[in-house]
Amino acid sequence: MHLADYVLHPDYIFPLVLTSATQELFGCRADEDLTEASPYKLLNKEDVVQDMKTRAAVSDFSPVKQFVLDYPDDEILLVFDREFTYGQSFYLALTPEAKERILHPGEVQGQEELVVKSPEPQAWIPLGSELEIEEDSTKFSRDKLRYRVSRARRDFGAPVSFSDHVAVDDVHKCVSFKDEKFTIKLMEKECEVQAIPILSNSSAQTQEYPKNMCTQYEPRGFSMEEKENYRQSEKLRKFMNTVAPSVFRALQQNHIMDVFVDDWRTLGEDVGGKVDTHLKEYQSFTDLNYSKDKTISHINWHPSINGIVAVAMVERASLEERIDNSTKLLLKHPLILFWSFSDPIKPQLLLECPDDVLAFEFCPSDPNIIVGGCMNGLVVLWDISAHVDRLTVPLASCFSFLPPRKDLEEKRKNDVPVVHYCAISAIESGHKAPITDVQWLPETFEVSRMGVPLVNPNTACVQLVTCAPNCSLMFWDIRAQRVGVQPLSDKKQRVEDNPYSVLDTFSHLNLTWKPLLKVRGPLSVNAPIRASLWNVLGMWLGETPLDYSNLRVTSAKNPEPLGDFNTKFYVGTEDGELIHTDWKLEKDNDSGRLFSCKPLTYVIAHDGLINTVQRSPFFKDIILTVGGWTFALWKDGVMEGALMQSPCSETKYTVGYWSLTRPAVLFIGRADGSMEVWDLLEKSHEPSEVQNITIDSITCIKPFFSKLHFLALSDDLGTLHVVQIPWTLYNPSSNEARHSPHITQEMEVERLLYFMKRMEMRGQEKNSMEAEEQRKKMVSLTDGKI
Repeated sequence: MHLADYVLHPDYIFPLVLTSATQELFGCRADEDLTEASPYKLLNKEDVVQDMKTRAAVSDFSPVKQFVLDYPDDEILLVFDREFTYGQSFYLALTPEAKERILHPGEVQGQEELVVKSPEPQAWIPLGSELEIEEDSTKFSRDKLRYRVSRARRDFGAPVSFSDHVAVDDVHKCVSFKDEKFTIKLMEKECEVQAIPILSNSSAQTQEYPKNMCTQYEPRGFSMEEKENYRQSEKLRKFMNTVAPSVFRALQQNHIMDVFVDDWRTLGEDVGGKVDTHLKEYQSFTDLNYSKDKTISHINWHPSINGIVAVAMVERASLEERIDNSTKLLLKHPLILFWSFSDPIKPQLLLECPDDVLAFEFCPSDPNIIVGGCMNGLVVLWDISAHVDRLTVPLASCFSFLPPRKDLEEKRKNDVPVVHYCAISAIESGHKAPITDVQWLPETFEVSRMGVPLVNPNTACVQLVTCAPNCSLMFWDIRAQRVGVQPLSDKKQRVEDNPYSVLDTFSHLNLTWKPLLKVRGPLSVNAPIRASLWNVLGMWLGETPLDYSNLRVTSAKNPEPLGDFNTKFYVGTEDGELIHTDWKLEKDNDSGRLFSCKPLTYVIAHDGLINTVQRSPFFKDIILTVGGWTFALWKDGVMEGALMQSPCSETKYTVGYWSLTRPAVLFIGRADGSMEVWDLLEKSHEPSEVQNITIDSITCIKPFFSKLHFLALSDDLGTLHVVQIPWTLYNPSSNEARHSPHITQEMEVERLLYFMKRMEMRGQEKNSMEAEEQRKKMVSLTDGKI
């Protein structure tokens, strides 16, 4: 309720509401022109009348129009009511006497003071509710019963004698019973409420007088004589003998069990009600300029800077649309966007691409080196060393909403830098189809032109492998060939022809880069989409970045081959086939030509394109494949069938990824924008959690393991979603600790071999039965002829 509803004002004033425009027009702005110390303003009557004529009913003085017209003087008093005594911020004096009384309260004798009057009680006006009250009231319908209890006068004060009595027939019991004919349903319950006194809080602060003071501490110890006396004292010896057993017992307990472990959290899902496995949206990234009408083809977290994620943007168009809009696409270069948790509004860095990039990877030896595979079959290299300071953000700013540093704010005010690529491969020597997968070879080895693994003397990643549906895998080397010294004139010419100020790290490869090794033989019929090498990459971040421009290819005179090295790998094709083959080249004895070996195994794994071929981060011999409407797990060396294959989903699977912290957890993305979380130790016939993330197809999934566990997901609309993984999905549960995944794998292998053996036996039995039936038919035909 407003104050004006229950505070009455005198008859000679009228409360007003003045808008900011009216206050500006008449020079009576609240707390500026009129204050609590000087609340009075004399308004010209003609100005007020003119305002009512000009703005009519819109004028703030329209409620007192007649009072203003009848006012005898030329000036009307306006008072600023800062305390809202009469319900509004202003009030107007309606008579000249009221104006004098307010302006000069001490000079007017017998003047009535402005007081706040309490409302007087009014007579009750019945509106019909008293009939309802009278009907609901309780009335007596019969006369009250009167009972009189008395005893004889002679019995007053007589002694009483109590004795035991056997309850036989003269004792009657009145047991309570429910009367079915009479039932009272409790509709309302009466209760009492008692008001309490109003509580008030008050505080006081003492005055402080700052003074300059300093305090210096000096350690106090025992002298040598005091130490010797304590060592020889009998009191100390008794104390040590008393406490020594309890101290030894506590030390043994600490070795036996961890006293600081949280027992409640280790129970996991066994107790505590329903476990929270819901993925929570942490951040989303999109840009109206760079993400419009585009989709995200690949995601990568920065390997050394927390909170930085890079995404590759490609045009969302079919082949026919690309051909029709080829001119527009050539003028507008595709980009790779670097997003930071500290600034979700705009990207921190842009990498210019010669064509749409379908896959890119950071170099494990130097994260400033990035390689990407384009849709036109070219391999491209970037060096972001000159802009790495823009990506360096403190960890506290990435994973919290704290305000960033001042120097970071100044950097963000500038335009987003665009980094031009350092080198691209030769057009005539690359892939003839879009590059769908790019992987760096580990720094522990390198591959020769024959496919033989050799010792890498550089201890850095210098080679990479690309995969494309043009029936080939290619190995590339980023080091310069051992050639003569380049003339100084050529160096000057190269500097003059560098309008984008590109670093010359890979200038020796630009437009002349050719693959070191091509693997084509076993893939001549199939179109590979994803590849999985045996050696999973391991991050090696040196103290100082390497200078790749000075690295040279090692001499081939005395190569040092690696002895026992697995050169076999898996390839998934667009027809749903899983191929196990070797990248080593073989030499024909007759012609001496080199050719790729035949595939070791060939399995139809899925009913659609295989979009994921990935080894487990915990068990290197377990491979995950996702394609069509299913996903499957395979074991290296056991290609008779999949260890496990999921049931067919209602929606097509688009991508999959292993959990980085739990060996039995998988993340599977679907075409309807939902993501399935599979915990294979909990149940393998259905996902443990299905959650909708976006309204369109999920194109890529990439987890990030740090102090906070995140999962980056991209959709077909060009939006990057970062969700936080709950504790139950990244922390191994007690069930997972009890059941070793090694035991589960061995059991699955035994089950698969037994199943394949039974199938073989049934096939032999079927063949023998068909042969026996055929023999009987031949015998019957022979008997008929005879």
